[in-house]
Amino acid sequence: MIRVHVICEGQTEEMFVNEMLTPVFFPKGIQLVPALVGKPGHKGGNFKFERLQADVKNRLLGDRTAYCTTFFDYYGLPQGFPGKDTLAAHADIRDKAAAVQDAMVDELIRLIGQDSMRRFIPFVQMYEYEALLFSDPDAFAIGVDRISLNQHLKAISAQFESPEHINNSPVTAPSKRIEALMADYQKPLMGTLAALEVGLDVMRAKCALFNDWLTRIESLLVTNEAI
Repeated sequence: MIRVHVICEGQTEEMFVNEMLTPVFFPKGIQLVPALVGKPGHKGGNFKFERLQADVKNRLLGDRTAYCTTFFDYYGLPQGFPGKDTLAAHADIRDKAAAVQDAMVDELIRLIGQDSMRRFIPFVQMYEYEALLFSDPDAFAIGVDRISLNQHLKAISAQFESPEHINNSPVTAPSKRIEALMADYQKPLMGTLAALEVGLDVMRAKCALFNDWLTRIESLLVTNEAI
């Protein structure tokens, strides 16, 4: 069994791993172990690099047979986070994600060391967790018990090349669009219910960067790279 620690930005991401990913990956021989970034009791958010660095180090050095990955939003990263300010706002999402992930890895290698970092798989969700829910607007509306919103959700989705392109700003980020339609949107609970209704296969089909991340985790079995 390959073990992969998943450092999550918040409770929603942690629930997503437990409810959506674990049932799929565990039968394949991959155990995902999610935990919130920071000290025990921390409820997520405020994704500072210093917290991430400590968590990655603890997991890679404290569990030398395991891998470690990240699951956090590009939208919520502070401006000083490695790679966040290197590209223009209109740059392609794949380039933005790569800039952050590459810079993050480079800085972690400097702090932790090359050898342990061979077991690290970086991932940043573009632009936000809620983007995944737009993979199927009808299912999204059913999952949050707001059938009447399906046309509004479809209209948002239709404006973009993919759910991962739904843009990054205090007004137009995926969660902000949802909150404008649903004042009572509760991210951990409703986000998870919507995700269960949308389904992992649809998300992977519509969200290329998200699918690439999961494919890389799955490849640990195929390539027999487990330490």
